[in-house]
Amino acid sequence: MNKPSHPTMAPDRPLITVVVALVVLLGLVYMATRPSGLMAPVDSEHTSNESTEDASAPEVPATGEPDELTVVDPDHVVDLDEAELAYDGDLDVAVTYPVLPNAEPLTDFLDRTLAASVDAFDAANPGAESYEAEWQLTAANDDVVGVRMTSLETDSEGTRECHTTYWYDTATGQTFESTRLFGGQEQLAEVNSLVKEGVPDTANTDTIHPVGALYDSVGFNPDGDLVVEFDDGQVAEPDEGRVHAVLDREGTEPLLSELGTRVREAATVGVRGYSIAGPPEADKDGQDAPTPGHLSPVDDGVDCSDPETKCVALTYDDGPGGGTPALLDMLAEYDARATFFVTGVPVMEDPLTVRRAYAEGHEIANHTLGHPDLTGLSESGVRSELATVQAQVYRETGYMPDLMRPPYGATDETVAAVTADMGLAQILWSIDTNDWKDRNASVVKGRALDGASDGAIILMHDIHPTSIAASRGIIRELDARGYTMVTVSQLLGPTEPGETYVDGVPAPPEESPAPDEDDGPHGDE
Repeated sequence: MNKPSHPTMAPDRPLITVVVALVVLLGLVYMATRPSGLMAPVDSEHTSNESTEDASAPEVPATGEPDELTVVDPDHVVDLDEAELAYDGDLDVAVTYPVLPNAEPLTDFLDRTLAASVDAFDAANPGAESYEAEWQLTAANDDVVGVRMTSLETDSEGTRECHTTYWYDTATGQTFESTRLFGGQEQLAEVNSLVKEGVPDTANTDTIHPVGALYDSVGFNPDGDLVVEFDDGQVAEPDEGRVHAVLDREGTEPLLSELGTRVREAATVGVRGYSIAGPPEADKDGQDAPTPGHLSPVDDGVDCSDPETKCVALTYDDGPGGGTPALLDMLAEYDARATFFVTGVPVMEDPLTVRRAYAEGHEIANHTLGHPDLTGLSESGVRSELATVQAQVYRETGYMPDLMRPPYGATDETVAAVTADMGLAQILWSIDTNDWKDRNASVVKGRALDGASDGAIILMHDIHPTSIAASRGIIRELDARGYTMVTVSQLLGPTEPGETYVDGVPAPPEESPAPDEDDGPHGDE
């Protein structure tokens, strides 16, 4: 029996040898020509705000909906932690915020700022019940971190959802409000115009102004389009929910600040293994440049100390009232500025007029919550009356008043001490029109004009229709006489908290000390 023959392998061996040789050769060529460090492991100890994963991995796309700010998965931020705000008060509070290694200035800023937000809500709302807030990262790339806070504010009127977004520079330790994404107030005003066109029809565009309190949550969607979102009830009825506008990337490009461009680039790139290599070079959260949306009551183009300039301050108490919008129209017609000493209850009823007055360059000042004679209250009572209005104005405009007017002009040492501690100067008046007593437009006009002089502070009330009617003639005639109508802060210049001021007339060098405040006028209604 013949044995089966074994298949011969000889013919295939040269081919295998060639293949193996080619593989080895290609490997040598690759090792000789590959970019240096491509396969080197990433040292997380020396990575500056970059991914700790393989650098050769493809770039991750940003995550988020087209009409919302981008979202960072917290699992992709190295050693990210969370802290809970400590609050000692009667309000039911549950607030958390992120804690990133090597970002202590951000942690401190969030702790202070969120505590102030809770305090402002509690003070501004007598019916406040609870305040809850949670965080979300909207950017974590290079030297930029974005933190978006979503809060639920509950009071006797119901629950509102609110949003605020902050931007942190890991290199400098500075934390910025959202309006710092824009080049300046002029650029914010242009954005405001675009937003009015971009919001849904349910929004009341007459309530949208370029002020910090409205533009406190601004960011970018994954495509780099600008997203502006408003709180419930801020520019539409509360039951309309979140109102927002998405503005085209190309159209908003020229309006961004250097920070805004950096933020956009950081927010539109996905995150994978982000970490901050070390603490910032500088530990600060303040900025020297003016923040867009925060308007000064002082016009740098007017100098009331110049002998050639005659300044007078029109002041209106107890509002806003039903005629205040018409008064604002009159003032705008003559490019005049006024100071509104607002009272808490009317502010609750018509906060939008307060916002408009502030946005149009007028000064908002404090006239207490309920218009009591402050000399009859305890120190805590005085503080409570003023703190509520401070919080109301701040939440509506982003501005904290520097001035107050004691109802009836009544003040004493206790009022002076409290106002000094709260940073408020006391403003009385040099001309009392008694418009609260004589509801006659002609009489009120005559008193205002008869007493008008350089440095005068004129007292009126924008809750009386006759005072609104008188104001048209007063404004027109003062303008014709060459007066510049300015805010009280413009007229007086820097003021001392707790001190009492009657007018802006410069005192002669030999002027004796001002009389005790009890000798001042007491004609306020």
